[in-house]
Amino acid sequence: MALFITLDNVYQLYNIDPSKKTDGIVIFHQLPHSSNGYTEHSRLFDGLLLGFMINGSMNMQIHFLDYEINAGDIAVLPPQLLIDTKYLSDDAEIVTIGISLDFMSAFPILREFVMNNQIRWQPVIRLREDEIILQNELITLIKNFHNKKPSPNKAEILRHLVMVVINMISEVYTEMPKSNGSSKSRTHEIIDDFYQLILKYTKEQRNVNFYAEKLHLTPQYLSTFLKEKTGRSVSQWIDHILILEAKTLLKSTNLSIKEISNKLNFGETSVFCRYFKRITGVSPKSYRDQETIARLP
Repeated sequence: MALFITLDNVYQLYNIDPSKKTDGIVIFHQLPHSSNGYTEHSRLFDGLLLGFMINGSMNMQIHFLDYEINAGDIAVLPPQLLIDTKYLSDDAEIVTIGISLDFMSAFPILREFVMNNQIRWQPVIRLREDEIILQNELITLIKNFHNKKPSPNKAEILRHLVMVVINMISEVYTEMPKSNGSSKSRTHEIIDDFYQLILKYTKEQRNVNFYAEKLHLTPQYLSTFLKEKTGRSVSQWIDHILILEAKTLLKSTNLSIKEISNKLNFGETSVFCRYFKRITGVSPKSYRDQETIARLP
């Protein structure tokens, strides 16, 4: 089973200084010859990962395919892609930015970015040589702001700096030829096809049988397979996608809770509220109020 990493446990797992903690974002700077257990586990991260190879090289599996990553490369890893490091050179220096989807949901463009099908097939990219200098300057700036003392605007500044980097990365994908994914294995194919189905149908279809039938698998096999390979069963994936959408609507729109409930195809608002609280531990209103307070100067 892969190691499931969240922004709540990453500080303990990788021995990162908790005094630098900022809600929704973590910066992990791995220096050459460091011993942080980086190669010990297959990993799943519950958010977006951006890995910047500053020096050295590494070989890793991303979503069950092998990649070589060299100095200057960027690994763009959407939520729930299995990551397995196979080799890390002694001089490897990597800056990894981990971003929770809650933290970034104030930017609707980010949701489109992390769900981009092309990223799963081409997760390792490289900016133009003249932009790599700008990239490294931005990474240094982001690290410095992340390490500064807490302040009322720290999270907001980090959010915008990270979005600059993401927009630079988006330009690269816009200019790249599309990949047909012809090298994917059967395991990869099942996971990828399931991703496509759940992103398309979650609002309307919440029955495990629906997805199993689409994939020509039994419900029990599909749930067991996904639990083993991704850390979540079918029903847990449905909950994950629905809650992500609900949180995004609560945080980034002025829609009423009733309108959000209708948009997500819940029969009654009360049903949606109970569902949201069961998964998150707070009501939709409390979640929205907390986020509003957090943004006040």
